[in-house]
Amino acid sequence: SGVIGRVGTVTAISTPPGKAGVAVIRVSGDGALAVAEKCFVPRDGKPLASHPPRRAVYGNITLDGKIVDDGLLLYFPAPHSYTGEDVIELSCHGGSLLSGMVLEATLKAGAVPAPAGEFTRRAYLAGKLTLSDVEAVGLAIDAVTPAQVRLAASDSRNRLRDAVGELHDRLLSLISSLYAGIDYPDEDLADLSSEEVADGVEKILSDLASLRDTYRTGRAIREGLPAVIVGKPNVGKSAIFNRLLGCDAAIVTPIPGTTRDVLEYPLPVGRALLRLADTAGLRDTADPVECIGVERAKNRIGEAEVLLLVLDTSRPLEAEDRDLIDLARNFPGVALLLLNKADLPAVWGKDALPEGSPAAFEVSAGTGAGLDAVKEYLSGALTDDRLSLGCDAIVASARQAAAIASACDDLSGCLDSLRRGVPIDAAASLAESALASLSEVDGRTVSGEIVDEIFSRFCVGK
Repeated sequence: SGVIGRVGTVTAISTPPGKAGVAVIRVSGDGALAVAEKCFVPRDGKPLASHPPRRAVYGNITLDGKIVDDGLLLYFPAPHSYTGEDVIELSCHGGSLLSGMVLEATLKAGAVPAPAGEFTRRAYLAGKLTLSDVEAVGLAIDAVTPAQVRLAASDSRNRLRDAVGELHDRLLSLISSLYAGIDYPDEDLADLSSEEVADGVEKILSDLASLRDTYRTGRAIREGLPAVIVGKPNVGKSAIFNRLLGCDAAIVTPIPGTTRDVLEYPLPVGRALLRLADTAGLRDTADPVECIGVERAKNRIGEAEVLLLVLDTSRPLEAEDRDLIDLARNFPGVALLLLNKADLPAVWGKDALPEGSPAAFEVSAGTGAGLDAVKEYLSGALTDDRLSLGCDAIVASARQAAAIASACDDLSGCLDSLRRGVPIDAAASLAESALASLSEVDGRTVSGEIVDEIFSRFCVGK
């Protein structure tokens, strides 16, 4: 279980594999210093323990009594370390073989291999990190956009922590008033009347719902802005999808209706990240499976922030094409028209588009022509303002969003009970359930299964 601490002194390479100037091997646990003393010899001849902590010590790293490299050692005694335990960090020259030999030296000196995420798990169990901090560490490691880095930053986490903490305290105060009315119904001990408590719950519910709704922005930052490629069957949607991604992600055939389900991949564009979805061709069809694909495509359009409409300029414009162009014209997010098959003789061009149409680009899925211009346009359109963190709290993870949504549901039931005059103990029970859900947001109370699931995403060495 994720809430039970591990025993022993663990070790792992904390830097990525491959050639580099420096590699870092981390050791954590009560025996960290003893491990280091068996495989590291300071060049000044003094015992390692005599050197002050948190200062780099230069020396030789040994394996089976033989020097394998020279490097630097840093010692962080508990509790002032990342994990809250004694920590040793050995810096050697980079390289998979060399760093592997240094890791072997720490293992032979008494440490055991650290599972993935073990160092951060120990930091969490020691109270050095909240569960939200842990999730932010994972986001920072995986970040591919500046917005993701900012979302993982401590000031962003602190804003969410403060917002949830303030709501938690307000709700706790109201629960106290509710129980005062239950325990002492004949005495005037309650700070607030039942009407005032209901008004307070309603205000907390409103603020909590606003916080819950920020997950739309948080998810867009973490996973990418939802983007969708749409069009009639066989206009080249999947081929363009593959060209934009730079790989053969989608099956491409000349048979209309080949794509029947939604296929989604991440696509970095400038400073932004898209969650790009290829969809089934939009048409009326009697095929029940294809009908499901068309319905899913329509659902994705409703969820999308970016719409790429693919049109075939080698065929005459039809009523269905004009309907799709109108869809793009009225799209609330960023919409582009991709006039595909520019490598073939064109039957129509940009001048055939109605006034007010989105930006149009002549492209070729066959040659890739024009798609760099599409990416450049998107890079400019998807500015940081579109994913602005502002100065407000942002719900960053699905776990946090689910906990807040659960609290909203319970508070809604609590408010309904109070307004209808249902026995006050039922309302108090729902309010307490909402309070418990709020406590899960930053990991004050959380199940071991959730903790294990979060740490399962970490790499070895972190």
